[in-house]
Amino acid sequence: MVKTWFKIGCLSFGGAAAQIALLHREFVEERRLIDERSFLHALNLCMLLPGPEAQQLATYLGWRFSGVRGGLLAGILFVLPGALVMLGLSVLYVYLGTHPSVVSLFFGLKCAVLSLIIHAVMRIAKRAFTNKISFLFAFLAFLAMALTKIPFPILILTAALLAYYINPIWPSLFGVRETSSHSLEPINWIALSRRSLLWLVIWFSPLIVIALSLGVEHRLFDIGLFFAKLASLSFGGAYALLAWLAQTAVETKSWLSSFEMADGLGLAETTPGPTILVTQFVGFLAAYRAADPLSPLFAAMLGSLLTLWMTFAPSFLFIFAGAPLFERIKANHRLAASLQAITAIVVGVIAWVGLWFALHLFFSAVTTYETGFVRIPLVSWASFQLEAVLLSAFAALMFFLLRWPLWAVLMITIFAGWGLGYMDLI
Repeated sequence: MVKTWFKIGCLSFGGAAAQIALLHREFVEERRLIDERSFLHALNLCMLLPGPEAQQLATYLGWRFSGVRGGLLAGILFVLPGALVMLGLSVLYVYLGTHPSVVSLFFGLKCAVLSLIIHAVMRIAKRAFTNKISFLFAFLAFLAMALTKIPFPILILTAALLAYYINPIWPSLFGVRETSSHSLEPINWIALSRRSLLWLVIWFSPLIVIALSLGVEHRLFDIGLFFAKLASLSFGGAYALLAWLAQTAVETKSWLSSFEMADGLGLAETTPGPTILVTQFVGFLAAYRAADPLSPLFAAMLGSLLTLWMTFAPSFLFIFAGAPLFERIKANHRLAASLQAITAIVVGVIAWVGLWFALHLFFSAVTTYETGFVRIPLVSWASFQLEAVLLSAFAALMFFLLRWPLWAVLMITIFAGWGLGYMDLI
């Protein structure tokens, strides 16, 4: 199975939907190692979890086929090819990222990525908008992200608590009712606690080593702690957590600029593996710029590896230790309503990410007006980039109307961006 999982890791382009389809074709249609019903059951479970659902699905399938060892192998090999490519691209970026030709290539790439964000909103909205209250939650989340400084975790927790307490009073609002849990296998709480504690220690062990060797004030410790929090609440995939990334890494901590964040997302879309690999790029740049007493490149590589670990290690914790609990969550009407509310919030957050991305793509000068908890983005119309609008529209035409494959859209827009730069039009 090693060759199979490595092959899947190398071919897993196109985001979560394409990666899930690849897993389905490999294990349901061709190898027939799992039936359709069991595959969909596993997929539904992974969609409940924070983190990249495609990588978690691969981990679950590996665990089902070969136990814990198989799950570890599947989860690691699913991410490894893309992580190696992203590491190499990150190194090239810090040395060549400001070269005019490279800037032009990224311009074209970002024009294609905007269509992918729109597609992500549409895909999750189909699953989330089962009633009017879900639409309201999404709309309020969009306004909160666009016009206030409310952190992403606060939105998630507030929505979950509201749904938890409202659903028993007004069950028709969310359309979730209590289902029987008598058919579920009993949980061995002692064994579950041991597994959870073991994986928590494994997860945080690099952070403990950094604290003891470099101190809690070092940038690497800050990176590890932040991405541990991010991984715990990353419902909705990479595009949803990009909002929190932008709030913290760009606006609060100033690890990188908004344009570099957009470049990182573009790189993540061109590599195999989960789009959440954008976090690896952020960790690399953040550590590179505050390396002392380490060399910048060595610190950046440590930051990249640390980010990968803190982002993906929880997936193994959730799958190996948490799967029995999530079966009971689905059977509990209160918790099921909370998860439905979180999914709706994610739609609004990703919609805001799309707007944020478009503003920084279509305008070269974007500022914010801030007073209290209010934060309003402002653009300079003198910095409007018509070329970005036209190329983004062309990418959307190819992706949505002509239904061209993602790799073709990316290659064409990247080449078009290079051409515009060569002619000094951008």
